[in-house]
This record gives sequence, structure tokens and C-alpha cells, in this order.
Amino acid sequence: MLPDNVREFCTNNHRGVLTAFRRNGAAQMSIITCGAYQDGVAFTVTETRAKLHILRRNPNCTLLVSAEEWRPFVVLEGQARIISANNTDADELRLALRDVYRAAAGEEHSNWEEYDAAMVTDRRSAIIVVPTHIYGTAL
Repeated sequence: MLPDNVREFCTNNHRGVLTAFRRNGAAQMSIITCGAYQDGVAFTVTETRAKLHILRRNPNCTLLVSAEEWRPFVVLEGQARIISANNTDADELRLALRDVYRAAAGEEHSNWEEYDAAMVTDRRSAIIVVPTHIYGTAL
């Protein structure tokens, strides 16, 4: 569960850097757009991205969420929960992807039917980083 102050910060700030860990222990970092969602912070990813393959193998990850000027920030260390066509009913996945869009964009999409079609074509999944440890200057 996100503390209220972290949820508020991640609702109002959408700039993120995800760190996932390769087999050899090296960090794989990705710039993402994210937002507070359920019990963590979420973003979407296409099936072909390295971060998705890495997180399927090892869900341990770290997510930095920052304000536009990179300060203040929060860091969430935890586990990635993946919502994808592999483990979720199509309608449930469609609704989750819409909710993650709202969380990350901070607004409604202008054409949900178009968005839904793009999510299917892109083979997108939603990733929720559920923290076990949180720190940063925004606390």
C-alpha cells in the first residue's frame, strides 16, 4: 500500500526511471511515464521491450518518480506485478490499461476505442511496481 503522501506525489508527478536487473546483475534503466495505481505505481510497456522480459524473469526493481525539475523525488524498491494477455482476461486487461493511462497521463484519453485498438496492436502490458521500501526527498 502506498502511503498517502507518496500516492499524492505520484499522482501529480509522472516522470520516472525504472531499474530492472539483468541475469548478470547489471542494471537496465528505462525512462517511463507513470502514475499511482492500486497499491503501487504503474506504467505500460510493449511486448518487445527488454524491461518486460527482464521483469518476467526477475520482478525485483526500483522506480524513481520525480518532479519536472528532478527534485523532489521518491524511490520505490519492490516487485513488479505484470498484467498482460498471458495472465488476464481480455476485458479486464483493457480496463486496466485504460486505468494505467489515466494514472500516468493524469487525464482521459480523447478516443478510448482508438486507444484500445493500439494497446492490442502493440501487445501492451501494465506493470505495477509495488514497493517494499520507499525513500526520497518528497517524503
